[in-house]
Amino acid sequence: MSQMRSEGTGPAGGGSALRRWGPFVVVLAVLAAFVGLVVTGGGDGVAVDDTVPESGGMADPGSIELPEGVLPFSVATARGEEGDIDWGARCDTETGRLRLPLSPPPECFAPFSGDNGGATSTGVTADTIKVVVYTPQENDPILSFIYAQIGNQDTPQKVFDTYVGFNEIMGRYYETYGRRVELVQYNATGSSSDAVAATADAETIARDIQPFAVLGGPILTEAFGDTLAANQVLCISCAPSQTAEWYEERAPYVWDIGKNLDQNITLTAEYITKRLAGGTAVYGGPEVSARPRVFGSVYLSGLNAPTEPRERFLELLRAGGVEFAEEASYADPVGLAGSAREIMARFKAAGVTTVLFSGDPLAPQALTQAATEQGYFPEWVITGSGLVDTTIFGRTYDQSQWRHAFGPSNLFARVSPTVAGSGYLYRWYFDGQAPPAQQSALVLPNLQLLYGVLQGAGTDLTPEMFRQVIFAAEIIDSTVISPQISWGERGIWPGVDYSGLDDQTEVWWDPAAIGEDEIGNDGTGMWTYAEGGRRYLPGGWPDTPPTLFGDDPDPVSLYRDLPAGITLPQYEPLPR
Repeated sequence: MSQMRSEGTGPAGGGSALRRWGPFVVVLAVLAAFVGLVVTGGGDGVAVDDTVPESGGMADPGSIELPEGVLPFSVATARGEEGDIDWGARCDTETGRLRLPLSPPPECFAPFSGDNGGATSTGVTADTIKVVVYTPQENDPILSFIYAQIGNQDTPQKVFDTYVGFNEIMGRYYETYGRRVELVQYNATGSSSDAVAATADAETIARDIQPFAVLGGPILTEAFGDTLAANQVLCISCAPSQTAEWYEERAPYVWDIGKNLDQNITLTAEYITKRLAGGTAVYGGPEVSARPRVFGSVYLSGLNAPTEPRERFLELLRAGGVEFAEEASYADPVGLAGSAREIMARFKAAGVTTVLFSGDPLAPQALTQAATEQGYFPEWVITGSGLVDTTIFGRTYDQSQWRHAFGPSNLFARVSPTVAGSGYLYRWYFDGQAPPAQQSALVLPNLQLLYGVLQGAGTDLTPEMFRQVIFAAEIIDSTVISPQISWGERGIWPGVDYSGLDDQTEVWWDPAAIGEDEIGNDGTGMWTYAEGGRRYLPGGWPDTPPTLFGDDPDPVSLYRDLPAGITLPQYEPLPR
């Protein structure tokens, strides 16, 4: 059984709308990555390509050309100037990092004084940076249906209030050059899959509110992000994951923190062809565990879902020697209840030992129940689909089936919210008060990305400068509890990368593990992170069979304390 480890230092009616789910869609990726951007080059008039360091490379801090008014602590130190600057109470001058309980903590930037140039872009004045927070429609049938499965009680207002709280924290500590971030709530006028409403909402925001940036967007249509980009409004996490080409065509306006579709496909196919192809189905039930793997695929096709990503996925699998003995697509998880038995019967008759699942987090409920009814217990391999790799949804699946589930995950080993994370930061600053929304881990990364870039952009804030800063930022290295994050041309992915997360980890389901899920509910059954949460970059998956379940040498379901070697600085918050 996996470990709850303690170590170290420290809807009704939503069926038709759900057809818009696309293969490999990231619905609400539980990504609590802490983004600490540090400028490494680029000033006014410097071409974007000139600001991008080599993969993993950093320029000599003492020779960096910086935007007007920008001075990171590391550069000041390299120039011998750090002792001449009053860094203020927000900065720990012994480390050069902000006095925030984050790992890694963001770098200090010298306090700015003087003329910031006033209006430099739409939504930017001498005093404010207007940022819209998109919140879903009240009683959105799709989100209501999803939330009902997991007991999430968040409302749009709670989500916005959580943004407001984190914005206060970020605004107190990050340097924003005489401007404050002004958040404006925008409530969606349609459901999460309504492209017409999403387009109209984006047009309204661009025309009537005229912000510098938008945070968030509808989870099942790209129309919102597409329209914002056409109106030259920058946005973060404003569309479901798209292809790399899609982001490049809308540059420099659309940014993501998770992977794009192409990246997830590449890493997942590498895992399957290196780790599973040609092996024995050792992690399935007794009737398949001694047989050579025979693969089947269940995937979400969906209305208007692009076919190119799946075709590329199949090509990568074929190149690695993986063919499917049986395939089945479904249009939405609600309708799957009527076809799941027939799908599982076909897979069983075809001798499929290993089912690759690529779809939404609701569908495995019907599929696993149908398989158990037929006495069919294959291996279940997840493929990076959003929320399928969360404990909160894993507990809703048939446990006699899910005990055979494993695969690659874009998430990372979880840490108790009592020692780290978004909720920990919020309670630290607000005298023990919990964030209003349970999904605070989805809110903080968007603001951290925004503020991290604002620190590096200086006074001349524009979408183009946003791109220069983010492309010049250092690569955020991974740990077992956080992913590697980078943007731009780093030699990690082909072309120019407008998505942040670079790597994956390997997980397996432990039906006996006891602990809290991602929103704090105690229960039995948890995703367990192989080898303590070790992560793999493209090209890095081992060409050897996995060692999971009882063979895993270092399983972790939840770190009760920070892992060995990872520390979280302890400070008193600035007076409010």
